Amino acid sequence: MASYLLAIDQGTTSTRAILFDRDANVVGAAQREFTQYFPQDGWVEHDAEDIWSSVVATCREVLKAQGVSADELGGIGITNQRETSLIWDRDTGEVLHPAIVWQDRRTADACKALRDAGHGDWVQSRTGLLIDPYFSATKLAWMLDHVNGARERAERGELAFGTVDTFLIWRLTGGRVHATDATNASRTAMFNIHTQQWDGELLRLFDIPASLLPEVKDSSDDFGRVDTQWLGSDIPIAGVAGDQQAALVGQACFEPGMGKSTYGTGCFMILNTGQRAETSRNRLLTTVGYRLNGETTYAMEGSIFVAGATVQWMRDGLKLFAEAADTETLAQQTRSGHSVYLVPAFTGLGAPHWDPQARGAIFGLTRDTGIAEIVAAGLQAVCYQTRDLQVCMNDDISVNTGTLRVDGGMVSNNWVMQFLADMLGVPVDRPTVLETTALGAAYLAGLHIGWYRNLDEIAGLWRCERTFTPRMPESERETLYRGWLDAVERVKC
Repeated sequence: MASYLLAIDQGTTSTRAILFDRDANVVGAAQREFTQYFPQDGWVEHDAEDIWSSVVATCREVLKAQGVSADELGGIGITNQRETSLIWDRDTGEVLHPAIVWQDRRTADACKALRDAGHGDWVQSRTGLLIDPYFSATKLAWMLDHVNGARERAERGELAFGTVDTFLIWRLTGGRVHATDATNASRTAMFNIHTQQWDGELLRLFDIPASLLPEVKDSSDDFGRVDTQWLGSDIPIAGVAGDQQAALVGQACFEPGMGKSTYGTGCFMILNTGQRAETSRNRLLTTVGYRLNGETTYAMEGSIFVAGATVQWMRDGLKLFAEAADTETLAQQTRSGHSVYLVPAFTGLGAPHWDPQARGAIFGLTRDTGIAEIVAAGLQAVCYQTRDLQVCMNDDISVNTGTLRVDGGMVSNNWVMQFLADMLGVPVDRPTVLETTALGAAYLAGLHIGWYRNLDEIAGLWRCERTFTPRMPESERETLYRGWLDAVERVKC
């Protein structure tokens, strides 16, 4: 009798495998970090085999640790870092080039040329996206043009493209299934979010052979079965979604106007807009929130490239503290209204600025600035950037976002969550289960195998652990935010 769902959460700096029971409780988890490579300024890569081995290892580890056999799994859900792009040989499964990560900016010049040629509005009208190195299309085109023989082999139908979910499905099913879901497809800049199809005219613009592309399925669907060699049983893969859309599901943001913000390596704020694909006036993204039973729910998204990565940089690069948890104590030592601003534009600026050439900086240093002030500024930068997105969303859809549901590693820091509520001027709800990205993937798998009847049943499982309410006077909030806006202008190119 199946008792558990297994969620594979393949992220930018680590992979996690998490077991959930039917009541959405975390039964067990395993995690492995892997290496990011930075071969040139603005380039970010992963070894695909590191990703693959971390997935297999964490899945086996969590099952063994909990004494659960693969036969006790009802299904597997996959959620993944989006836009990261890979190509591989259809016969051998060999990956031809390191995975080009979503943060990578190597195609900035190619994107500028496309924008300068006047394609920006047209691409946005079909994809909901801006022309930017963030998305998969120019990454894929770059690999086809820079890997010896790749374009010719692609034209002959010998190669396959995929975002990380597609690569994992291919490997887990022994190469029998080449598929993705609508949320991941919507992040490639090759997918028409209105027709829900790969778009031939977009493919011609980016010079991408259609033979490379996977089948696009619903987010809760049949993605094949895991080959028995990996976990010991042929478990169905029944749910797939990009990490931010999976978190939208995990946070049960099923009604238009409900929103969540995830604080992982980056920060991503998504607002459910229902069956309307709203176009942003403020350079935010229109994307697929999820697709169930052939019906698409859309969302508006603001993408911040660096959030938790700032904490990682302060820990590993600057050696300001030993553990991420130390940041809360350090931040509490700072005086209110200190003058330090840290703009973490390590790989450019995301929404709403979209400046791939911007670079990070620290402003407002004085003789009494110490480690605590710099750490606090790094944490506050995440909240200021979320305020940037909130302002844009409120303007775009003419509604106040109201209470914000939050998740991700950083939300365990009470100091950050209180400052976030203060900066946004709205309550911030932290759920009981913080693993909402993995939980969303598990929910999608559970829907397909019949564990959950509908979204209402899933919404009934959501629980709030703590609400942070704004305490900061509005005058202080606005003064601090103006200082942030000034700092951001100084790093733009």
